[in-house]
Amino acid sequence: MIAAFRSLLGATRRETLPDHVMLPGGPLPLVARVNPRARRLSLRVCAASRSVRLTLPPRAGIAHARAFLESHQGWIEAQALRRLPPPRPFVPGARIPVGGAQMQLVPGSGRIARRSGETLLVPGEGPLFAARTQRWLKAEALTLMEGETRALAACIGREVREVRVADPRSRWGSCAADGRIAYSWRLILAPDHVRRSVVAHEVAHLAEMNHGVRFWRLATDLLGEPHDAARGWLRANGPLLLSYGAT
Repeated sequence: MIAAFRSLLGATRRETLPDHVMLPGGPLPLVARVNPRARRLSLRVCAASRSVRLTLPPRAGIAHARAFLESHQGWIEAQALRRLPPPRPFVPGARIPVGGAQMQLVPGSGRIARRSGETLLVPGEGPLFAARTQRWLKAEALTLMEGETRALAACIGREVREVRVADPRSRWGSCAADGRIAYSWRLILAPDHVRRSVVAHEVAHLAEMNHGVRFWRLATDLLGEPHDAARGWLRANGPLLLSYGAT
């Protein structure tokens, strides 16, 4: 794939693709890649990475790709407006939802962030302030969801080998056949019923590694209500969760 992209660039050395697409709200990074199986140029706006993704077939030329981008400028702007909420950086004074409560980020002392009522005291400035805020959120998410996961697993007599949090780009949770469960730490920013729905979903996979009728019956029993509302919220507000911490 890399060799194909180098060949593509070498074919038209005087022309290159831009590294961003200029939008009314500012530049959006452009990520271009050659896919050997692609038959045509394609575009998508990625909410997870807040970027424009351009896929090219092996024999596409740079001039053709540039023209393709320019002809789809309006489409890119419309998709960005729909899929990319304004960034919500972790800066002093920002308010973030945590476990159903609104917390304000305030400069603090020391080396780690700590909670005081509805305030999160975060030491450091700039990138360090943001990094320590995110580190606290990850730790809070792990503590909360590990407890919820193990409690639900005990209800159905299943063992959880490990619970961890990460920042996946395509899903909110996952369960491996060996009992390892992973969640997006960003679920700590979602309403409680949404987070609990994802936890119940993954715990149900400890017994049913599928999405059949028995799985959904168990997942609904674990949650205590249908998952429709929570799943609908995530479909509508997933990009919002991904905007927290973005700059």
